[in-house]
Amino acid sequence: MPDSNPPHEPAPKPPQVDESEDACGARHVQDRIGRDYDEALGESIQRESGAATLRVIRPGHAYTMEYRGDRINVHIDEGDTITDIGCG
Repeated sequence: MPDSNPPHEPAPKPPQVDESEDACGARHVQDRIGRDYDEALGESIQRESGAATLRVIRPGHAYTMEYRGDRINVHIDEGDTITDIGCG
C-alpha cells in the first residue's frame, strides 16, 4: 500500500535583515510594539536603537516621503498604541 502522506519539505528560513536595511536599529526595539507611546518611550526607542532621528507617524497627519535610513519611524494608532517600528 503506497504512503498517502506527501513528503514534508522543511520550512523556509526567516529572511535575514542586512545591516544596510536596518541602519536605524529598528530590530533592537521591536518589543515596544503594542505599548502606549509617550515622549519618554520615544526617547528610549531612539537611544536604544541608535537612530539619528525619531519620527512619530500618527493617523491622518501628512509626512514627507523622503527615505532616511538613519531615521526610526514609530507608527501609532488613534489611541497612541505603537503599531509598527521601522527605518525611513
